[in-house]
Amino acid sequence: MSEFIKFPFYIKFTAILLSLIGLFVILYFGQDIIFPILLSCLFAIILRPVVSFLIKRLRFPHFIAVVFAIVLFVLIFLGLFYFISMQVTDMANDWSKIKSNFYYHLDHFQQLIRDNFHLSKKEQNEILNKATKKGIDSSTEIVSTTLNSFTDVALNLTLIPIYTFLFLLYQNLFITFLCKLYKPEDHKKLREILFQIKTAVQSYVVGLLFEMVAVSILTTIGLWMIGVQYFILLGILTGILNLVPYIGILFAGALTIIVSLSGSTDLSIVLGVIIVNVVVQLIDNNILVPLFVNSKVQINAFVSIVGIIIGNVLGGITGMFLAIPIIAIIKVIFDRIDSLEPWGYLLGDDLPKTYEWHKIKIPLYNYSSSTSPINFNTEEGNPNIPSTNTFETDSNNTNDTIEE
Repeated sequence: MSEFIKFPFYIKFTAILLSLIGLFVILYFGQDIIFPILLSCLFAIILRPVVSFLIKRLRFPHFIAVVFAIVLFVLIFLGLFYFISMQVTDMANDWSKIKSNFYYHLDHFQQLIRDNFHLSKKEQNEILNKATKKGIDSSTEIVSTTLNSFTDVALNLTLIPIYTFLFLLYQNLFITFLCKLYKPEDHKKLREILFQIKTAVQSYVVGLLFEMVAVSILTTIGLWMIGVQYFILLGILTGILNLVPYIGILFAGALTIIVSLSGSTDLSIVLGVIIVNVVVQLIDNNILVPLFVNSKVQINAFVSIVGIIIGNVLGGITGMFLAIPIIAIIKVIFDRIDSLEPWGYLLGDDLPKTYEWHKIKIPLYNYSSSTSPINFNTEEGNPNIPSTNTFETDSNNTNDTIEE
């Protein structure tokens, strides 16, 4: 009797679709429990080399090594929070100046509206007063939501170090549990998958941290050169927000412009801020990302953006941050399972990133040198090109070519 039962494709597809729907429902309604655990698991993978170093090189007992790693982890975050809070305090001391500059820009903005839309300042103030009244009417709900959010953040900040500590303490228990789920002949593949997951996540997150530091330094220097007052705070916030791919930098740019206008009456500083952000992003995307965040698991941009949007719907900022590592883990698992390998390929990115021209590497996005073994022809009815209705696979050829 066969151990596996083969089902038609439509039954398999329906089962996969229902499983995904069930998974999304569980993540959506259980996000307050699941996402802190996933974030803690991510931090545990990052801290695993620290624990191994303390055990193997410094001969620490396992429990003491885990405690030391967690304490170091918490101290780093507390130090960063303290530094940012000091910068915010310095900014708060200039509140009267910020308020004066805000009213200055508001007056000019109202003047611009009056000249172009023929709305007097009195009419504009009436619109603002109505909006303010509506805001006051809903202030109770806003305060309640803010307090709930603050409570959730405080709870997570307490639970995440505890979860991380327990993941590191019971890591052998979890690995043994996974081994017990599979037959001994599958343990080799399981070890390969776990090793690849650890390598991919560590490579991505550590590279992301280096990228954060580099973006913070470059942005700080750029804002200092154009005369932005709170350049250190804004540079650090830009680096932190850049941890959220694609979307974080947009919020960082908008925040920088707003704070810059609050600290100065010169509107030309907006152009300088935009130039600094564009230059930093060009350096980040073309130098820092390939240098620091080039993990062993490549994920294409389409899947990354969709994953970040889904992560935002399911878990907010935490979900957006976890989206890429989770997709990387899923891709590693799919690549190692024969029946799921096509889905792993779909998540990947096999486009060549650069082309060398006169010893200068420039972007190249086409399939003329793809690594896929499939050679296919999309032209029909062209007398100069041999027509084919089937896909031809050449195992000796490692490049994809589209005959034109």
